[in-house]
Amino acid sequence: MTQTSEIETLIDLMARLPGLGPRSARRAVLQMIRKRGLLLTPLARAMQEVSETARECLNCGNIGTSDICEICENPSRANGLLCVVEDVADLWAMERSGVFQGRYHVLGGTLSALDGVGPDELRIPQLLSRVESEAISEVILALNATIDGQTTAHYIADQLEHRVTLTSLAQGVPIGGELDYLDDGTITAAMQARKPI
Repeated sequence: MTQTSEIETLIDLMARLPGLGPRSARRAVLQMIRKRGLLLTPLARAMQEVSETARECLNCGNIGTSDICEICENPSRANGLLCVVEDVADLWAMERSGVFQGRYHVLGGTLSALDGVGPDELRIPQLLSRVESEAISEVILALNATIDGQTTAHYIADQLEHRVTLTSLAQGVPIGGELDYLDDGTITAAMQARKPI
């Protein structure tokens, strides 16, 4: 290796990111070094700032820079619709599509007996509390179409039965598919064709 240990450390750290392997990380680091003023320095500043300010929304579980995220603070989104997602990447995928204008609730995972993940390890108790306190009229279960995702959806549906209208995403979401990997059109079609549970 001809790189210094600092550069090699940066390459190793970049290679740990999803979608980047050692070769892609090496190319990315080389590009950043070549364009230090345009890429590397601003990226380092932005990463430092995010490291110091990023936090989980106390209400929904989204990631932002304040205790309550912009979505939860937006009064126009307090329309009685609550979209339940598995993780923040799914919330961001839904937001990219621009089709949903309500609020979200991030569970932080799915129920999994094999992994010992029960309702109390997720944000399910907070969800039940929000349905009561925020006058929610419809809960949209936008969970991944995996066995654990569907098990979680059924559990939540049982907990909320007769308390609120429950719907789930419809066409367009393939079995075994994950929201973060779907295109905006697929998410839009699935949201518009949601159905009662």
